[in-house]
Amino acid sequence: MKRIVHFIALLLCSLGLIPAQAAEPVRIGFSIAKTGLFAQAAPSQITAYELWANQVNAAGGLDVAGDRRPVELVWFDDESDPAKSAQIYEKLISDEKVDLLLAPWGTPHHLNVAGVVERHGFPMVGNTAASVAVREVQPGNIWFSTSAIPDRIGPELAALAKQSGVKSVAIIANVLPFAQENLQFLVPALEAEGIEIALNESYPPDISDMTGLLSQIKAAGVDGIIALSYPADSFLYMGQAREVGIDVSFEFLLVGPTISAFSQAFGDFADGIVTIGHWSPHQSKWSRAKPFFDAYVAAYEMNPDYLDTALAYMSCEILEQAVATAGLDRDKLRTAIASSTFDTINGEVSFEGVENAVTPTAFLQLQGGDMHLIWPEDIATASFSPR
Repeated sequence: MKRIVHFIALLLCSLGLIPAQAAEPVRIGFSIAKTGLFAQAAPSQITAYELWANQVNAAGGLDVAGDRRPVELVWFDDESDPAKSAQIYEKLISDEKVDLLLAPWGTPHHLNVAGVVERHGFPMVGNTAASVAVREVQPGNIWFSTSAIPDRIGPELAALAKQSGVKSVAIIANVLPFAQENLQFLVPALEAEGIEIALNESYPPDISDMTGLLSQIKAAGVDGIIALSYPADSFLYMGQAREVGIDVSFEFLLVGPTISAFSQAFGDFADGIVTIGHWSPHQSKWSRAKPFFDAYVAAYEMNPDYLDTALAYMSCEILEQAVATAGLDRDKLRTAIASSTFDTINGEVSFEGVENAVTPTAFLQLQGGDMHLIWPEDIATASFSPR
């Protein structure tokens, strides 16, 4: 009798009259700065991961070397602490037994996690990490998809400023590592371009009042300002620059202007701000760019962060395409990531060692409330517009 019932169940399942047993989900783990100093950046990353997972599941699941399986995200709050992030990845691998990993937010977190994935031989595609220190990371289990590395940003930003008619600048910089590393390479690059540095000051990460610095800048009479800032201080800078009456033709903020809330908060006053970023939905050469933008807006009713959301989504695309050919075997996956060329929302990406070998270092500018690539010329979607 049991055999007859089993046979009937199989027959009905094959005819689609009852659902087959659900495939085992692919569990994908990561940590996120949900709280703490970098919490303002977390939504830009987690929305990218969620959108990608939802799209994959809606399409029938992740292609694991020919088999479709649903995606399940497993994440924990690292409280903006790189050491805690490393502990979480140890837990994800050893206790949670996840199948795949996505990256945490920020350079220090990536660098701390690099030792964990190396020890376990567990491949991970990074995204929001940018430092010359990435080249010191043992290659083989981690890759960095951004092209915004400080020793490249400095010369490119100086060249853009020179081309934009800047003759003198004031620099203010957060004391956190990414800002200071950019400062290290920016100063000699500006000097090489013959641009005068009238002021060069650093400030603490928890700064709550920039009016003193901004008053000094205003008194210096420069035609360019470069603020090597993080998201929170970029918002503070803009609000207080309006109060102080800052008026220069070239204004650069390092991290923050790509967040949708930035242009919403400052409206027309933010128009003309330049920032780092190498993705835009306006670049028609990248066939995946506009569909991603449209899907994100439909899902979240706001624009994606043109820097961190784009990078996080790119890392998902790279992982997805590698898993389609290599499956979940870590050795095969490692080889696939290291040796393949991937089609992403930012165009083709391939790796040389740990670095993205294709995407150029680039800059965006807010124009009419929208973000456009203005540098370099071969991927630009608009020309630089003075403020």
